[in-house]
Amino acid sequence: AEDGVGAAEGECPSGVSPRRAGFIVAVLCYINLLNYMDRFTVAGVLPDIEQFFGIADGQSGLLQTVFICSYMFLAPIFGYLGDRYNRKFIMCGGITFWTLVTLASSYTPKDYFWALLLTRGLVGVGEASYSTIAPTIIADLFVNEKRTKMLSIFYFAIPVGSGLGYIVGSKVDDLEQDWHWALRVTPALGLVAVLLLLIVVKEPKRGAVEARPEHSLQRTSWLVDIKALGKNRSFILSTLGFTAVAFVTGSLALWAPTFLLRAAVFTREKAPCVSENCDNSDSLYFGVITCVTGFLGVASGVALSGWLRKRNPRADPLVCAAGLLLAAPFLFLSIICAQGSIIATYVFIFFGETFLSMNWAIVADILLYVVVPTRRSTAEAFQIVLSHLFGDAGSPYLIGVVSDALRRSESYLWQFRSLQISLLLCCFVAVLGGASFLATALFIEQDRDLAEQYTHSGE
Repeated sequence: AEDGVGAAEGECPSGVSPRRAGFIVAVLCYINLLNYMDRFTVAGVLPDIEQFFGIADGQSGLLQTVFICSYMFLAPIFGYLGDRYNRKFIMCGGITFWTLVTLASSYTPKDYFWALLLTRGLVGVGEASYSTIAPTIIADLFVNEKRTKMLSIFYFAIPVGSGLGYIVGSKVDDLEQDWHWALRVTPALGLVAVLLLLIVVKEPKRGAVEARPEHSLQRTSWLVDIKALGKNRSFILSTLGFTAVAFVTGSLALWAPTFLLRAAVFTREKAPCVSENCDNSDSLYFGVITCVTGFLGVASGVALSGWLRKRNPRADPLVCAAGLLLAAPFLFLSIICAQGSIIATYVFIFFGETFLSMNWAIVADILLYVVVPTRRSTAEAFQIVLSHLFGDAGSPYLIGVVSDALRRSESYLWQFRSLQISLLLCCFVAVLGGASFLATALFIEQDRDLAEQYTHSGE
């Protein structure tokens, strides 16, 4: 049997059999889900953390910002390494480190908020090592429609994992009456992820499945790669569009459950949070909505772009633009209606998040077909840096700071109203992102053709 598998893998251009490639994608999806589950567990218990440390909205926003900044600045390093060295072992080392610091963050004592900030920042090391590399492995295993389908499965894990973070965080907190325990779930699952990486994942040959073996695409210097990416208009414009997606999702991810709780307190549907064990039911509901809308959004985005590609070669950026431009009014209505009806707010959030989630897999696919194989990890890293630098690295903190600045008193009215007004920034940014994707559609055909025809000739 081993000889048969070895022969099958030897016959495949990538050096990996189709059956094993499917298992590799499953493992990568599991780890991606775990990453996002851990990232949003903190948001699921944010009211408890605020009460425990006695911090304001601006400081709360820093929890997401320090993580994203670490993740963002380390991504180019792992992108450089991923284009040149064994990607499997880089991911193993990064996820092991992520598991250890995540566990350490769950033991932060009451007077050491800075320690929680530090450990949450270090979590970015593990995520940077994984997020820049995993999509490039999928790209080296599949091509064309098969690659799009596998990427859509991979990116299902983002909204579903995010939703599970809220659900697991809020339920574990309710069961244990201690938010620290919510941060101890993902480290145990992280150890399983490392074992699966070591046993199942095999390094594929770069670019071989595209009939462009690695030796025909010689590696260029990092500066040459960056200059080439800077001239790739589709890559830059789609990255700007994705930056808007990151800004909006980063803001909502951290603040939506807290906003919903404050709205319920303002309308007297819930009692105010005056102890460390707050009512986290809104985190649970928002988590369920995030899971469902993520699944629907990614699936509908991929299906719609696949259908439109047969009629319009610019389908991918147009679908992304439509998703953001449709999400903006629904998000606006969800924020405005919170003072009148929480049920209406949840309905509008449902539609807004569904349209927002249409972008995930499509943006990743755009990057992979407008960038040559030997620059893909660097391109992933560059996209991560830009989208987080101007997106969710600062948006949670910015929303918190604006909320603090607008608050005229510590009344429940102004706790709700100031956060409500600051969240309206998300609607404006979503429209800008839609415009960026419309601009991408102008250049997508030319840049895709250039990437497909590229062979290194010293120019």
